[in-house]
This record gives sequence, C-alpha cells and structure tokens, in this order.
Amino acid sequence: MCDLKKPQIVVYFSQNILQYQESYHRYQQSLDTLEVEKALGFKRDILRQRYIIAHGLLRQVLAEYVDESAGQLRFGYTERGKPFLVDYPDLSFNLSHTEDSWALAVIPQACQLGIDIERSKIRSHLQGLVGKCFSTEEAAHWQSLKAEQQVYFFYAYWVRKEAFVKAVGQGITLGLNRCALNAQTELNSFLSVPACCGLADDWQVYPLDFAQDLHGAVVCDQKNSSLRHQEI
Repeated sequence: MCDLKKPQIVVYFSQNILQYQESYHRYQQSLDTLEVEKALGFKRDILRQRYIIAHGLLRQVLAEYVDESAGQLRFGYTERGKPFLVDYPDLSFNLSHTEDSWALAVIPQACQLGIDIERSKIRSHLQGLVGKCFSTEEAAHWQSLKAEQQVYFFYAYWVRKEAFVKAVGQGITLGLNRCALNAQTELNSFLSVPACCGLADDWQVYPLDFAQDLHGAVVCDQKNSSLRHQEI
C-alpha cells in the first residue's frame, strides 16, 4: 500500500516515450475497456501508439505506489473527466504529454494536483490567445516584454494556467483568464483565482525545467510539499 504520510510530489518524466516500443503490447493489455476504445478512436497510428504507451506508463507508475498489478487498477472520472483511482482515492496524480514527451505528477495524499507540459512553437496568433486567455495583469506584463521574450513567457504562463485548471478538475472551461499569476514572484504564485477554487495563497506553483523548448509546471494546493524529478 502507498504511504499516505509522504508529503512529496514526484514528477516522472520521459523525453521520448516511443523508446518504450518494446513494452507496447504489455501496456496495451494493461488498459481497461474505456482506454482501449479511446485508443482505437485515433485514426493515425502515431497518436494511437503515444496514447497506449502514455497510459501504460501511467498504470505502471501508479501500480508501484499501491502494490497492485497495472491491469488491476480501476480508474474513475470526475464530472469534468479528471481521473482518479477508485480503490485509492488518497493517491493524487495528474498526467500530461505533448508530442513524444510525457510527464506525470504523483503525491500519496488527497489534494488538488495538476501538471502541464508544452513544447514551445513560434505562433502567429499569440496576441489573440493572450487577449482571450490572460488576465488584464498578465496581458499587461506580456505586452511589456521584448518580442524575443514573448514566446518564452507565453508558454511559461500557459503551462501554469493549464496545470491550475487541471488541478481543480475543470479544464479550460473554468476560464484561463480567471486565474492570474504574479509576475513579481517569477510566476510562482497567483494574484487571484476563481472564488470556487479557494484563495490564491492556497496554491503553490512548481516550475519544471526539462529542455530549452519544453515548458512545464506543477500546481498544487499542498504548499508544504517538496518536489522531486525522476526520469523513467
């Protein structure tokens, strides 16, 4: 069984999950009916492979925490689709993957936990996304930056805001512009969050430094937790 007294968030990370192709069929066999149906819904082979490996790795890691086989884990889902373990609701986790990169945050205690990773790309419509998804304070800070800084900071804001809405289990329907990060603390705390999510000071932001073009962040309402990286 997992140790529910351990106040540490562990972030498991793989730069390229396709390196686990040799375990593909084992991962596929560990998935439940709902996961298999979702995997089969992808028309492109690469998307199907990424999904199966990503969720097989998820099961593999969580199984070690609870001393079960990966295929025995039973997932439930909140109204907005956030997964949890039916038999181990006090094990909090959240998964994110982008292209071939994969990251999973786990803490063996009940809390609100979210993780997001994104690979940065130069986009022509960043200005429009800032206007739609950033708060007034965030947009003002972003506009004040030099052009060469704006791509980096767009993604720095984005992964933190995505991790927050994943932590509260609402996704982007909550409104990314309703959670405002504090630029004065290097985006590691919030100026404001929606009233339904508690106080801004309840939340801690943990930046993740993976690679130059790969941004990541963990957001959690357990401010006394430490964070450790572990490559798999």
